[in-house]
Amino acid sequence: MRAFSNWQWHLDEVLVKINGEKHYLWRAVDHEGEVLESFVTKRRDRKAALKFRRKTMKRHGRPRVFATDMLRSYGAAIKEIGNADRQETGRWKNSRAENSHQPLRRRERAMLRFRRMRTLQKFVSVHASVHNHFNQERHLYSRPNLKLNRAAALAEWRGLCAA
Repeated sequence: MRAFSNWQWHLDEVLVKINGEKHYLWRAVDHEGEVLESFVTKRRDRKAALKFRRKTMKRHGRPRVFATDMLRSYGAAIKEIGNADRQETGRWKNSRAENSHQPLRRRERAMLRFRRMRTLQKFVSVHASVHNHFNQERHLYSRPNLKLNRAAALAEWRGLCAA
């Protein structure tokens, strides 16, 4: 777990169609833009939000603030856990989570959609870890430093894959 006192999570869900059926991809993104957890469900209700929240909190601890959209399932799940005072809702509060869906959508289009729920779950978990590893906030680095950081990340990745 990170040692940041201002740890903030942005939570969001997106509709994904698998063989014509609606499924929902839930995502938790931290304040730096790293994808913490991805979870696929068939429903978008309190039970699914609660399961996603518990899974994420078990793995990453409790955040100081949950930033969500106005979906009532989040409020019901947070109330059941007992963190109602930590939730911030608003129209643009979770835009960091909304933007985290874009690389996945591009990849999904290139793959011509998904066929099974299990393959989607595997793909999003692997995609998130790879994306987190290589995603550098470009506006914070000069071009030479960005190239050095990417080269170091690629060398580390190749070392992991070779082992």
